[in-house]
Amino acid sequence: MTSPPDSTAHPSAAVPPWPYCGHGADSTDSPTGCLGRRVDPYAECLAHLCDSHRAAYLTSLGPGSDLDHRGTSLTEDLLNRLLGGVRDPDTRRPLLGTARFDSARFLGDADFDGTHFRNEAGFEQAVFLGRASFAATEFSGDAQFERARFRAAQFREARFDGDAWFGEARFAGEVRFDRARFSGYVRFGLVGFLNNAAFDGARFLGNVGLQGTRFGGHAWFDGARFESDSRLGPLVCAGSLDLSAVVFAAPVIIEAAAGRVWCTRTRWEAKAVLRLRYATVDLSESVLAHPLSVTAQAAPFRDRTGTGWTEHALGEGELGGRDARVHMASVRGVDTAHLVLHNVDLTHCLFSGAVHLDQLRLEGDCALALPPAGVLRHGRIPMRWTVRRTLVEEQHWRSARGCDAWMAAPAGAEVLEPSALAPLYRQLRKSFEDSRNEPDAADFYYGEMEMRRHDLKRPRAERTLLAFYWAMSGYGLRASRALVWLLGAMVATVLVMML
Repeated sequence: MTSPPDSTAHPSAAVPPWPYCGHGADSTDSPTGCLGRRVDPYAECLAHLCDSHRAAYLTSLGPGSDLDHRGTSLTEDLLNRLLGGVRDPDTRRPLLGTARFDSARFLGDADFDGTHFRNEAGFEQAVFLGRASFAATEFSGDAQFERARFRAAQFREARFDGDAWFGEARFAGEVRFDRARFSGYVRFGLVGFLNNAAFDGARFLGNVGLQGTRFGGHAWFDGARFESDSRLGPLVCAGSLDLSAVVFAAPVIIEAAAGRVWCTRTRWEAKAVLRLRYATVDLSESVLAHPLSVTAQAAPFRDRTGTGWTEHALGEGELGGRDARVHMASVRGVDTAHLVLHNVDLTHCLFSGAVHLDQLRLEGDCALALPPAGVLRHGRIPMRWTVRRTLVEEQHWRSARGCDAWMAAPAGAEVLEPSALAPLYRQLRKSFEDSRNEPDAADFYYGEMEMRRHDLKRPRAERTLLAFYWAMSGYGLRASRALVWLLGAMVATVLVMML
């Protein structure tokens, strides 16, 4: 369970650069006292003004007024009265000029819904002890939330026309940026999302930076759109990094240590690179207009944020004790002509429904499922399965036929017949042959011939011939069988001559 921001300690322990209130100063316990910005022409901050002075100040405000309440502690009622003083009578929305709430403390819920910040909005090191809501808020200038602390926050349908800075901010509860619009540069460097974070339907028109970001739960970007070059990461996501239905209109580099990475129905309209650790990746029905490479990162990511690009290891938290290999779950419905997989585990990967598998590039150590080891019984017949690389779809089919030692299909999953599996093996074989990898291509040739032999839709004569070919030499790939038959023939010939 995450702890809320500290409700007693002031966010800034040093003497601030603005003229401050000093209320409650004590030579021992609190030598500075209240650090809230004085309200001109008074000597106190808004929180410590007397009632008459506070009323006079609030009355002097109007739509578009500049506000400077840095370091001030604002109750929910006081904030509502402050925003009420700048409410536009025509739109019924608070309208602010330049707003400075740096190091401010919001003691209750902070409701900025629908507010329009015409100029810069500063919330650096602000502490929100209640719910912070910026739904449908419009930031026409830069928005500064660096090192801010949130209990729970939402920015649904917020619009950021300038740059948005959230560097080193902390979100203790769930935060939502659903359908938010970012027109400028967006920086989430070293931000800590201790719970779930949602960016569903958000639009990023400028560059996006997520270097060193941590998600303690899930990170949802479902339906988001990235218009400019972006670098998502290196980041750590303890749950799922959901990029489903996302549109990447410009080149993107994604570096993530995550439990799962979902890219179903994702549109990659420019070159993309995924460097991952720990993740199970699902690319089902993704659209690849340009090359997409998925690479397993062997070493922990190095974070380069900070002065002088000093590198340091990016801690992986809850993921640290797990298998760091990257597993591909599915490429179903994908045109794999532009897909490159490097050092990715394909043991459970579904290939059925993919297009242009003959152009898929598998580089490095891309492991596939292996047949059961040792001598096993298939019914009453003891059998030893040939060691070769197999598709998980064949594993499911053999398990469904009663071979329990093979990998069973998940509940409700479709089990393909050999007539549908043979073309998959054929296309993957051609991919390896085109890359001059003949030894590994032989495994796919063996799998293709196996599926043809078991395909009941083929003529009986063809299946009989294939069975003979399999028994005699393992489709020309198992020299030991041919040698056994040769020795048997020699022995038989000698016996016939002797008799």
